[in-house]
Amino acid sequence: MPSDATTPDLLSLFPEELEAILQKAGEPKYRAGQIFPQLHRGLSPEEMTNIGKATRNVLAAAAPYHPLSVIRKLVSALDGTVKYLFALYDGECVESVVMRYEHGLTICISSQVGCRMGCRFCASTLGGKVRDLSAGELLGQVVTAQRDLGERISNIVLMGIGEPLDNYDQVVRFIRLVSHPDGLNIGCRHISLSTCGLADRIDRLAKEGLPITLSISLHAPDDTIRDSLMPVNRRFPIHTLLESCNRYFHETGRRISFEYTLIAGQNDTEEVALKLADVLNRHLRSETETMPIHVNLIPVNTVKESGFARSGNAEIQRFARTLEAHGIRATVRRTLGADINASCGQLRRAHLSQEDPST
Repeated sequence: MPSDATTPDLLSLFPEELEAILQKAGEPKYRAGQIFPQLHRGLSPEEMTNIGKATRNVLAAAAPYHPLSVIRKLVSALDGTVKYLFALYDGECVESVVMRYEHGLTICISSQVGCRMGCRFCASTLGGKVRDLSAGELLGQVVTAQRDLGERISNIVLMGIGEPLDNYDQVVRFIRLVSHPDGLNIGCRHISLSTCGLADRIDRLAKEGLPITLSISLHAPDDTIRDSLMPVNRRFPIHTLLESCNRYFHETGRRISFEYTLIAGQNDTEEVALKLADVLNRHLRSETETMPIHVNLIPVNTVKESGFARSGNAEIQRFARTLEAHGIRATVRRTLGADINASCGQLRRAHLSQEDPST
C-alpha cells in the first residue's frame, strides 16, 4: 500500500473491521466470520461459494483486493528451498524465501519494496526504497506461498527486502493478523523480526505485548566499523542501540539474538571478536543478572556492487570460538538455497535489470 493510500486493502482488515463494513451496507455481520478465514487461505471473494454477489459488491466498494502473483519461482535441488518473486498490484515486486527444516516450513518475507537503510553489504538497498508494503501485502506473501506449496507454513522471519521497523504500523498490524486464531494462527513465538537497529522503534515495539523474537543486525563491535557498513549507526550508535535492547529484554523477557555478517578483512578478525564479546557483555550483563546472548554468524553473500568477500572457514570458526570462550553463544548460519542465490534482494534486482539471477 503506498504511503499516501487512505483505503486499506481487503487482506489488511481484521474481522471486526469487516463486520463494520458489512453492517454499514445492511449485510449480516456474521459474514465476516466466513470471509476472514477464507481470505487467509488465499481465496478471493469471487472464489468464496458461501457469499453472494451483493456481499462481493459491498467488499469491492469498501476495500480493494490485491492478491500477489508469482513472477518467478526457483526451487533448490540441494535442500528444497523455494524462492519466490511476487508481483504486487501496482507492478512492483518483492521476494520471499521458504526454507525447509525438521520442525516445518519457515518463510522469510519482505516488508518494503526496496530499502533506504543503505547497508553496504545488502542487495535490497541498492535501488533505495520505493514504498512500504501494506499489512495485507505482507500477509499475502505467506498466504500465496502456502497455497502454491500446498503445505502449512509454521514460522515467519521478517528479514527480507526492507527494514520492518521503518514500516512500523503495517508490520505490527501484520503480526496481529497472521497470529489471529481465525486466520493462519501462526503464534507470535513463531515469528522473528530483524532490524538494522532503529532504537526508538525497538522501545515502541517492547510496549506492544507481542512475544516475537527480535533479531538485531549488528555486524560490528564499535561505531567506527559499523558507521562504515551501516549508515543507521550514525543516528543510533552501538551504545544507544544496546541500551534499547536491554530495555526490550527487561520489558518483554524475550531473548534477543544478534545477526553478524562476516566480511573478509572488514569485521572478521580475532581482535574484532574480542571487542564484540566485550561490548555485548558490558552493555547487556551485570554481576546480578545474566542476559542470554546469542550471535548468529552469517558469511556475507556475494553482491558484486559491494566488492565484499566471504570470510574463510578458518576465520569463521575462530570468530565463533572466541565468542564462545567469552560467554557469548555463537552459531554459524547454515547456507540454504545456495544454487538459487536465495539471499533476499538479488532476484528482484535481477528481474528489474533483466539479468540471470543464477549468475
